[in-house]
Amino acid sequence: MKPITYRDAGLDLDTYEQTLACMPPLMRRTHSPRVLDGFGGFAALFSLDYNSRLFANNYRRPVLVTCTDGVGSKLKIAGMMGKHDTVGIDLVAMSVNDCLCTGGEPLLFLDYLAMPKDDPPLTKDIIKGISDGCLEADCALVGGETAILPDFYQPGDYDLAGFCVGVVERDHIVDGRGIQCGDVVLGLASSGIHSNGYSLVRKIVFEVAGQKIDQFVPELGRTVGEELLEPTRIYVRAVQRILKHYPVKRRVVRGLAHITGGGLVDNVPRILPPNRRVFLRRGSWEVPPVFPWLQQLGNVAHEEMDRVFNQGIGFVMIVSPYFADSIRNQIEEDRIHCRVIGEVRAGEPGVEWEA
Repeated sequence: MKPITYRDAGLDLDTYEQTLACMPPLMRRTHSPRVLDGFGGFAALFSLDYNSRLFANNYRRPVLVTCTDGVGSKLKIAGMMGKHDTVGIDLVAMSVNDCLCTGGEPLLFLDYLAMPKDDPPLTKDIIKGISDGCLEADCALVGGETAILPDFYQPGDYDLAGFCVGVVERDHIVDGRGIQCGDVVLGLASSGIHSNGYSLVRKIVFEVAGQKIDQFVPELGRTVGEELLEPTRIYVRAVQRILKHYPVKRRVVRGLAHITGGGLVDNVPRILPPNRRVFLRRGSWEVPPVFPWLQQLGNVAHEEMDRVFNQGIGFVMIVSPYFADSIRNQIEEDRIHCRVIGEVRAGEPGVEWEA
C-alpha cells in the first residue's frame, strides 16, 4: 500500500510555505515600534506603554475595544471579476469603523482566510488589500490564520473574517449617553455600497436584470463589476482627528455610528439614549447613482432601500450644534463629503424621516 501524505488529503505543505512567505513584507509595512515581535510566532505582542516622539502619551486608564466582521457575499463579486486585491480593504474597514464608534483608536488587526486549496498568488492579493486597509486605518497587521479546507469550499471560493483590537481612555469613551435635544447629525459620505446588502444586490443585478459583470453602465460611468467592487471607506483618520482636536471635557462629539447592514434607520438608534429621537431630512445629501440604479432595476421600495443600504452615508456623527460647522469643515478637509442631515429631538429612540 502506498503511504498516504498530507498532499493526498488536499494540502501541500510546500505550497503552504510559499503562501506564508508572501505575508511578512505585507505585514511589516503596517508596523510601528509598538509591535514588539516579528512574523512567525505563536502570538503577537503589542505595547500600550511605548514612549517616543510619535507616541508621547501613555494610556492612563485604557479600555480595550474589540470588533470582528467579514466581507460577506461581496467576495462573490471579487471572484467574478478575478480581482482580489481590494476585498481586504473592506475587511479592515468593517471592523475599524466599528471600533471608531466608541471613540477608540484601532491598534492591531488579525485576519482569518479559509480556502479550498493553497493559492499563493491569490493569497498575496488578498493580504495586500488587508495591509493597504491597515495602513489607511493606522493599525498594525500582526497575524492571522490561513486555513486550507478542501472539503468545505468549492474551487474558487474562499472566506474572510477580520478582528480588530483598539483602545480608548475610559474618560474619552463615546457612548451616546450625552446626546441632547438640538444636537446636529452629520453624515459622512460612503464610497458606494460598502460591504452590506450584496445578497440583494446580486439578486437584482444578475438574476432579475440579467446584467453582466463586465457590462458598462452609463448611469454609473463604469462597469457593473467596477462599481460593485468599490472598497468600503475607512473613516479612522478623519474622525480621530476630530476627537483629538476637541478637549474631552467639552463633550463636543456625543455619538458615532457606522452605517452598515440595516442602514441609517437601524444603526443610528443603537447609540441613542432614552427620550432622544433623530429626525433626518431627505435630500440633504447627494445619493450616489448606484442606489437609484439598483432601486430601478429591482423595483425596490424606498423602505427596503433604507433598511438594507447606507444610501450614501457611511458614518454618522452626532455633535454639539455650536461646533457642527467647524467639524464639517474639518471632515471636508480630509476629502470626505460631510453634510448636516438631521437633528436630535425629544421622543422615542429611533429615526424619523422628514421631507
